[in-house]
Amino acid sequence: MRVFLMIIQVITCLVLIGSILLQSGKNPGLSGSISGGAEQIWGKQGKGYEGMLSRVTSIGAALFIIVAIALVAIQ
Repeated sequence: MRVFLMIIQVITCLVLIGSILLQSGKNPGLSGSISGGAEQIWGKQGKGYEGMLSRVTSIGAALFIIVAIALVAIQ
């Protein structure tokens, strides 16, 4: 069981690394954080490529946390 979870953890790590590196930067700099910060939080994610990468990143992060907690629990 532990080996299976460790394999899932490695696969999840690789998926997270890939999905984060493929996302484009959305940070407009200091002026955007002062004036347009709410748009980044509440704005649309889109339904295209960026939306899919965002969804994959979110699911991968959740799976990473769940598997990490499971690995600690069975240790």
